Amino acid sequence: MTLSGTELPKVALPKFHDWGDLLVWLLEENVPGRFPFTAGVYPYKRSGEDPTRMFAGEGPAERTNRRFHLVSEGQPAARLSTAFDSVTLYGEDPHQRPDIYGKVGESGVAIFTVEEMELLYAGFDLCAPTTSVSMTINGPAPIILAFFFNAATRQQARKFLMEQGRLKPARGPQRLFVPIRDPKVAPGEMSDPHALLKSAWQDPRCFDVPWEEIRKLLSEPEFERIERETVSTVRGTVQADILKEDQAQNTCIFSIEFALKMMGDVQAWFIDHNVRNYYSVSISGYHIAEAGANPITQLAFTLANGFTYVEAYRARGMDVNDFAPNLSFFFSNGVDAEYSVIGRVARRIWAVAMKRLYGANDRSQMLKYHIQTSGRSLHAMEIQFNDIRTTLQALYAIYDNCNSLHTNAYDEAITTPTDESVRRALAIQHIINKELGLAKNENPMQGSFIIEELTDLVEEAVLQEFDRLTERGGVIGAMETQYQRGKIQEESMVYEQLKHSGELPIIGVNTFLNPHPTEREQKIELARATQAEKESCINRLADFQQRHQQGAPKALEHLKRVALEGGNIFHELMRTVRFCSLGQISHALYEVGGQYRRNM
Repeated sequence: MTLSGTELPKVALPKFHDWGDLLVWLLEENVPGRFPFTAGVYPYKRSGEDPTRMFAGEGPAERTNRRFHLVSEGQPAARLSTAFDSVTLYGEDPHQRPDIYGKVGESGVAIFTVEEMELLYAGFDLCAPTTSVSMTINGPAPIILAFFFNAATRQQARKFLMEQGRLKPARGPQRLFVPIRDPKVAPGEMSDPHALLKSAWQDPRCFDVPWEEIRKLLSEPEFERIERETVSTVRGTVQADILKEDQAQNTCIFSIEFALKMMGDVQAWFIDHNVRNYYSVSISGYHIAEAGANPITQLAFTLANGFTYVEAYRARGMDVNDFAPNLSFFFSNGVDAEYSVIGRVARRIWAVAMKRLYGANDRSQMLKYHIQTSGRSLHAMEIQFNDIRTTLQALYAIYDNCNSLHTNAYDEAITTPTDESVRRALAIQHIINKELGLAKNENPMQGSFIIEELTDLVEEAVLQEFDRLTERGGVIGAMETQYQRGKIQEESMVYEQLKHSGELPIIGVNTFLNPHPTEREQKIELARATQAEKESCINRLADFQQRHQQGAPKALEHLKRVALEGGNIFHELMRTVRFCSLGQISHALYEVGGQYRRNM
């Protein structure tokens, strides 16, 4: 019901009288939540939880943890999306080496041990249904994922021991995420000291004894039960998409074959351990678009990569209905017209292929995806205009029923977002979701002539690109001749040429220029990791390695032996990360799996 008293339908239906028209509509569109899921994979948006997911990552774990609490305060759910620094992205440890030292904690968070992962999400109940953790990591994804699962397990182990009266905290946590659902209740953290102390299990800093001593309080069956229940409960996704890394983003560290083998090991482990709420891969088009691809190429390459993973996992003997629910997708939204239907086309192509080609069930036919507004569309000139672009891109995503959405901050063209710019980026989503009347309808775009025409045109273009990939031996065969990289680079050049010539108007950049640019100086707060923060990372790494100097060599040798014998590497990584750092594990795996070298 609107303020004017108009009853707005939750789902608007067509007014067809002809049975033929209705049949065509049911086969091509249908209502949200019904095959072919063109209008959305669920009948209604998730109640009590907006699609908002905010990206954060800067400095050491404690600093990013503070940002996570800032963006989550007053939210009904903590949907945390994690950016890692380039040292972590390339599988290295913090070090004094000049080529590493300057990058520690810059443009992302430095995570190098399971203990850093614990600090990163301290104060969040990782097994709560209101917590979801996304990690943008690819080359070392299996190692980072093992860090995360172990951190969540340790958290739940401390909770169990406290409830049993076998473990007492030394202090309460400084920060605690408490989901706010009642709008009449002011957002804020719990202030009752006794209640805080009872929640100390969420933060390892509340205990003066190290994890190794806490672990001795648990029997082996108790720990195994806690680990099994934890991994089957936690929500979120790890990116892990190695195909788009070779095609677009370039943070490959292991050979492609070995990386694909480890991705399959992760998924096989997920099936064996009933991991149903966590996505083993986020098949990513965002970085393909950021590298220069147009929206059709982004969608075609991303879906083709997705079907390549399906074929790879089926070749290992996995049932499609066991692994398809663990696949998710990630797209960029720019301002081009095609972006308004990118979700509709992706859902329809995926659903039809999964049903008719693979015989998959309803759940496996549902393509669930995250949208991030376009980073490439942000400009350093007139940066205050960036919020306008981001708002329009977010509107595309919400109207298209995306499952998750990140809105970029206006200053990301220059620096890691500040507290103020992140708050503005969050407000964009809140205003659309909570104030914009039409967003309360579930299918606002269905029935539009241009939307239906665009859907058909983009679908046809994507299928034509599939044919071009097939002619080149499929995704892997095309990668061997650098087809995807070449096409992305060509489309990037077209965009840049049109932008610089002015044929592609960009307000405040090449048209409608500020007549008094020098009179308006803006001071931008640049986010940088301090020298003290870099040193603290190096010191904590040295302390971790010193405490585990006896167990680490044995763990690494056992890991290499499992890899050489063709065993499940991720199963072993779940043990290895208890003794070894990220860099130690990466270098051990290089010896048995090969280091990445680009195909020239």
